[in-house]
Amino acid sequence: MQPRIYTYKITFEEVPYYYYGVHKEKRYNEYYMGSPKTHKWCWQFYTPKKQILEVFNFTDEDWIKAQEVEKRLIKPVFNTDRWCLNESCGCKFSLELCRKNGKKQAQKNKKDKTCIFGMSKEQLSNAGKLGGKRTYEEKKGAFAIEKDVRREISKKTGNKIKELGIGICGLSFEDLSKAGKKGIESNKINGTGLYGITIEQRKQNSKKLMSQRWQCTETGFISTVSGLTKYQKRRDIDISKRKRLT
Repeated sequence: MQPRIYTYKITFEEVPYYYYGVHKEKRYNEYYMGSPKTHKWCWQFYTPKKQILEVFNFTDEDWIKAQEVEKRLIKPVFNTDRWCLNESCGCKFSLELCRKNGKKQAQKNKKDKTCIFGMSKEQLSNAGKLGGKRTYEEKKGAFAIEKDVRREISKKTGNKIKELGIGICGLSFEDLSKAGKKGIESNKINGTGLYGITIEQRKQNSKKLMSQRWQCTETGFISTVSGLTKYQKRRDIDISKRKRLT
């Protein structure tokens, strides 16, 4: 069988992200799931699936045609659909070159103390809060997804991180302990987290938490959050197997 040229679409089982591309095979039906660079994390965290959209002859003429088809697929959603992972549309420069130029510009900005490098920690913090507030109000990014869907995505992402041994799952107990102590000390100094609320507010929050009832979906056992956690851990039951009743 002759190698093929084809356009394709990558989707993911857990999230609505997608990616269009074109591929020229080295051998027929070789395994290929795209060549992500900017959004490689999406391929690592989630489960990609490939759909071949159109097949072309293995010729220079059809290679050009396939690239034009790819461009027509991307153009309607490029920079308009938040779920589209394509970072270029008929661009003459490769992503690698764009990335190198971006690094050079970032180094220049850092040296000249311009853009974000010219902002204080307080200004950066305020800008981040403003951006987060705007994203929430306009229902963009993660806030465009229903809570139940976000919760399910978080569970699957957490399991993937645990499986790969990255993030906090890649830290030793000693490193986790140090990070926890550092976080507590930071909250204490900045008056954030538990140190940002009064004793009365803490009591009210504790009462609300203790009034909640959760059920183990495997055994049916009902208790408080902490009570159910202890119950499931003692029986080696996954603590994600629960649902809130009240």
